[in-house]
Order: sequence, then structure tokens, then C-alpha cells
Amino acid sequence: MALARYTILIANRKTGAVRRLTMARVPIILTCVALLTMAGFVGLLSMGMTRSDLAELDGLKVANENLKLENESYRAAAGELASQISSLQMAMRQLAEQAQLDPATLEAMEKLPAMVKSQAMGGSAVPADLIAKKPTTTTGHAAGTLGVLRDLLGVLEDRLASVRTRVEGQQALARATPTLWPMLGVWYTSGFGARKDPFTGQQEYHTGIDLAADKGTPIRATADGTVESVGYNGNYGNSILMTHGFGISTRFGHMSRFAVAAGQRVKRGDVIGFVGATGRATSPHLHYEILFNGTPTNPLRLLVGSR
Repeated sequence: MALARYTILIANRKTGAVRRLTMARVPIILTCVALLTMAGFVGLLSMGMTRSDLAELDGLKVANENLKLENESYRAAAGELASQISSLQMAMRQLAEQAQLDPATLEAMEKLPAMVKSQAMGGSAVPADLIAKKPTTTTGHAAGTLGVLRDLLGVLEDRLASVRTRVEGQQALARATPTLWPMLGVWYTSGFGARKDPFTGQQEYHTGIDLAADKGTPIRATADGTVESVGYNGNYGNSILMTHGFGISTRFGHMSRFAVAAGQRVKRGDVIGFVGATGRATSPHLHYEILFNGTPTNPLRLLVGSR
């Protein structure tokens, strides 16, 4: 008995061509069973991945998103650290420039009393607890590295602030130290300390130096400061008292007239008055004093350059 056969027609809609495929019943049945079996197997495989692997896949996706966020955070932190480092470098360059002082001025400042210098320096450069400070660390990850860098930069900033305070104090002391000769082209006629009184011939203690000059010669401030008083003052005649900070003051005597008023701020080199012979004076000259906390000292110890 012949087996039943089936013909399958396959038509091409574009060309109109028709193809015939003739097969027996058994091969067709076996092919259908195989296709159904494969579809079922694929379905079961998909169900198995959903149960066992998809949860892990979701976890990996979440971890990946977290890593992206962390990387963005690290990039932001690294940019912030780079900005801080740049600011520190600029500040250090500025401090290095500010710290440059004329050697003669530095030498004069070294001759100042220890109490005056300590007021300007403000004590220890860096507190001991700051030097001993150690950064907190988180090991094993970039977060720990960034944390260490942040802590180190914090310590550097604190130390730089301390150094800045000292440099600014040194600059202020340099401006306040009376190193300038009060007049140009003058004659040094009498020194500091014991001398014979020009009127009585007896020994006396001279609290300043005398510089002879023609009447009307301009007199200059020898350091930055504030005019404390202006007026007639007994043996000093027309005199000016200036304060410069840190307990430093200067006095100018026997002036013919003034160029400043009490309370006025002046800079080193500003004209404050003119030479005269007022008060207890035998001829036109300037009596010049430097005082530390009210105690006279020899002005020649601090004067820089030639007159």
C-alpha cells in the first residue's frame, strides 16, 4: 500500500513563481514535533534564566550605575583638589615675594628689642598640635586616597595661614622700623648718650642725635606711622611725636614749622616739617629720637644708608 503524500505550494508574490514541495506524512509529522520540542526547550531555558540569573544581572546593573556615580564623584573631588593645589601654589609664590626684604632693613630689624620682634611675629610659626596632626585614612579605595589628600591639603593650608601671619607681621614691622635718615645732606653734630650741655658745659644724657641743616630744610618721616602730637614742647621747641606700632615711636624737635596734623597717617619719606631753632637750641638743627615703649635708644643703630 502506497504511503499518502502531501504537496506544499510556495508562491513568490513578486515574481509569481510557484514551487511545489511533496513530502510523505511521517516526515511532516516528525518535523512539526521537532519544532515544537525546540520551542518548548527555549521557553524552559528562558524560565530558568529568569529564576536563577536575572536577579544577578539586575544586581550587576545596579552596581554599574553606582560605579558611574562614584566615578563622577571622584572626578569632581579630583577637580576640587587640583583647584586647592593651584591656590596653594599661588599663595606660596605671593608669600615668597612678600617675604623679600632689603638686607639692610633686615639687619636693622634684628637690632630691635626682643619684645618688639615677638609682637610682630605673633609667637610660634606652627602650633605643635598642627605639626603632629596626621590625616585620617580609608584604605583600599580611591575614596581613601582622596581623603588622605584632602587631609594633607588641610594641614598645608593651616600651615600656610600661619606662615602668612608671620610674613605679614614681618612686613608690618619693616614698615614700622625707623630706618630712614630724617633729612638729606646734613651734618651729624651730636650723638646719643653722655655729652656736655651746649649751654652749661656740664655732663648730661642726650636722648637722641642732632643733625644740623639750613633753616627750612624738609624733615621726613623715618617709618610709616601716625602723628601722635604736634606743637610746642618745652626744650624740644616745635616738635612732633609719631607712633609706628609695636611700641616704636619717634620724636622730632626744634622745628620751624609743621607739615602734618595730629592723627594723620604718614608713610616713610613723607615730609612732616622743616628745620628750625625753636626751644633750647643754639642754631638750626633737628633733634631726633627713637623710643621703644617710651625708652630712648640710639637712632644710629637703625638708620640705613647715607644721609
